[in-house]
Amino acid sequence: MRAPRAGWGRALAGTGGRAAEAYAVPLAGLPPAADVPREVIGESWRRAEARGLDREGGRPRQVGVAELEWRRRTAGVGVLRDVLRDGLIPAEDSVPEHVVVVTDADGVVLWRDGHGAMLKAVDRIGLAEGASWSEDSAGTNGIGTALATGRPVGVYGDEHFLRTCRRWSCAAAPLTDPRDGRLLGVVNVTGPARTMPTISLAFVTAVGRVAESELRDRHWTAMGRLRAVAAPIMARVGGRALAVDEHGWAAAATGMVPPERVALPKSPAAGECVLPGLGTCALEPLPGGGWLVHIEPEECTPSPTRVVLDLTRPAAASLSVLGAAGRWSQPVSPRHAELLYLLGVHRAGLSSTALADALFGDPARTVTVRAEVSRLRRKFAGLLTHRPYRFCDEIDVQLRLPARPADLLPQSTAPAVLAARR
Repeated sequence: MRAPRAGWGRALAGTGGRAAEAYAVPLAGLPPAADVPREVIGESWRRAEARGLDREGGRPRQVGVAELEWRRRTAGVGVLRDVLRDGLIPAEDSVPEHVVVVTDADGVVLWRDGHGAMLKAVDRIGLAEGASWSEDSAGTNGIGTALATGRPVGVYGDEHFLRTCRRWSCAAAPLTDPRDGRLLGVVNVTGPARTMPTISLAFVTAVGRVAESELRDRHWTAMGRLRAVAAPIMARVGGRALAVDEHGWAAAATGMVPPERVALPKSPAAGECVLPGLGTCALEPLPGGGWLVHIEPEECTPSPTRVVLDLTRPAAASLSVLGAAGRWSQPVSPRHAELLYLLGVHRAGLSSTALADALFGDPARTVTVRAEVSRLRRKFAGLLTHRPYRFCDEIDVQLRLPARPADLLPQSTAPAVLAARR
């Protein structure tokens, strides 16, 4: 084992508990380039200890066969399985001892690929199909920590919380839906700590981006098909109408400038409903999927009365809106979660300069802020106003925050969020 690096003791002073014990010596398998303390690992260890996980004898939870099949069908990463597997095949020539894993957003292993001997070896640590490798189940590891932070993560040797994993290293990258920023799952490569290359994290991150690009291409192709199907139908429609896909993305419009996306009911059905920002509408199914949305001309959009921003689940923020039109919820992207959090804390509002400073530490980045807030206002019509940017005065805003400040928006690097964690 290498001699301790300078600075480790100072950085970890006061950590306490088993996490301090793990950091008292260099981490086995840590890449030579990692010459600074790994705060992402320290924070993950603290989360694992707070949950009371058993480091010595703990094993990941396992879901049943029926639940595993259901997760495979509904996870949203199923269409990417072949893309991910094909993208990682070239690595086998240079890294023969590795296992490729695809999980869902809960960290449950949906599929894995690798050499037979390696699959048997990782069976011993519980890296099997149906096993949950979230931090709640297995503590610090590539899959769980990538899900918790929303960022690519490499976990090397003794950095793992479970002792059974100390001879292994892994690199994982989260997969997000480019349509709405929703977390879909993780792609992960695991191998022996002694042979796992330091390039694996960059490689897995690149493959994840290719997979997300494939999702984006499929989305645009599907939108083109929907537009072609809707065109002759909408030519006969009077008044205002939209053609949207099953996720609410607008493919075509008549009589109006289309919003980027419509917040459809959780289980849309043909007939009348109230849609945020549009008012009373009638939904009609389109051939091949999607909906034709007829907008009633005489109806005004009911004003929302209460907004709940839920940040209690790491990397899975959501916004719920309540009012005379009923209740609806939408997942929000990491950047929009940051913006909504800041506006929820500062009810009097923030200027674009103040938001740029809070988000980027650079008051000059007002163009980026204005573009993001503009997208946010289009998506959540009737909630936000400007000069300064803020929630509408008549709306009751509630923030649901994690029990531990350190768990607030773990993927965020915004200076204001970092200060709130402390």
